Amino acid sequence: MGKASDKREDLQVSIVPADRIERKILLIRGEKVILDADLAVLYGVTTKRLNQQVRRNSDRFPRDFLFRLTRKEVTRLRLQIATLNGAVGSYRYLPYAFTEHGAIMAASVLNTPRAVEMSVFVVRAFVRLRNLLANHRELAEKLAELERKLANHDTQIVAIIDAIKRLMAPPEPNASPGKRRIGFKNR
Repeated sequence: MGKASDKREDLQVSIVPADRIERKILLIRGEKVILDADLAVLYGVTTKRLNQQVRRNSDRFPRDFLFRLTRKEVTRLRLQIATLNGAVGSYRYLPYAFTEHGAIMAASVLNTPRAVEMSVFVVRAFVRLRNLLANHRELAEKLAELERKLANHDTQIVAIIDAIKRLMAPPEPNASPGKRRIGFKNR
């Protein structure tokens, strides 16, 4: 029982909570990505080792799997996210940004047990974020539709109120000469 329970305990300790992975996923150039330093930590390797494997297997990483950030993007990240100051500020080279497919491919080229194990959690985090964004997008569309309907109703309500006001207003005497007045005449 000693070795099997030790392995289970090690596995439980090594699992990173999904919300911690989700916080590492950023939106850059309209893509959900994870930076090379964060992915390296999750996969239990150094950033240098991860990037070496990427360069050695560059044919496995097309542009929709990974891209290098520009200096401007790194500066923006540093300004937006205070927790990135240490990581982004210490880059000697511009970091890579891995998409969901790139993160999976990185696990396959690293081929370490930790990378394979963690790739499942990384994929789940990307999928969860995709679902959250889809739900928010649906909600935003429904709100916009409701606003359009209300805007149309507002103009209709204003028109009805104006018509009621006109009906409630007493007719002006001699408003239109030449027209016959309606009603009984007293002689």
